[in-house]
Amino acid sequence: MKDNVFDAVIVGGGEYPTAEQPLKVISDARYIVCCDGAADSHIATGAIPDAIVGDGDSISSYNKAKYPHLLHIVSEQESNDQTKAVRFLLEQGKRKIAIVGATGKREDHTIGNISLLIEYMRAGAEVRSYTDYGVFIPCKGTTTHRCRKGQQVSIFSITANNLSAEGLLYPIYDFSNWWQGTLNECTGDSFTIRAEGEYLLFINY
Repeated sequence: MKDNVFDAVIVGGGEYPTAEQPLKVISDARYIVCCDGAADSHIATGAIPDAIVGDGDSISSYNKAKYPHLLHIVSEQESNDQTKAVRFLLEQGKRKIAIVGATGKREDHTIGNISLLIEYMRAGAEVRSYTDYGVFIPCKGTTTHRCRKGQQVSIFSITANNLSAEGLLYPIYDFSNWWQGTLNECTGDSFTIRAEGEYLLFINY
């Protein structure tokens, strides 16, 4: 998937983006879905989303009344609003998905939203989550990514083994804890991770 070429963008209910990259993802979006907790913040920028998805408990009564045609209420509580938004898009055949605003405010929600990226990949989505500092990319098997020399990369093993890499400063191995794969560094304009199983990348801007 080429960078920033997405079928849709989800604006999550964490801290609304302030950095250039996630704001560009929003401005370039072909289709925007707000989790209901993000709708008020997004609308306050002067933009109107294409859809608002969630259980409807976080959007203001004013915007709920003003934009009822955009609301897609999913009342079940087994999944969070981010997941409901991803399912909404997959049901429309939109597989290439960017997520912004998934982090901040509450650390438990941040960890949950990041970990769910693996579940979305398993469901068939090509998904990336952009923060104000970098991008999370769920991966499986051997993958190659563009970068710049000196750019920092962290690798978080989920089910991966036989891990190795090309184009990174420090060798990687079968990690037993999350911290072990953090703060690696690109040595050129691309790097390759080889693995059996799933892992999560974080690439700093």
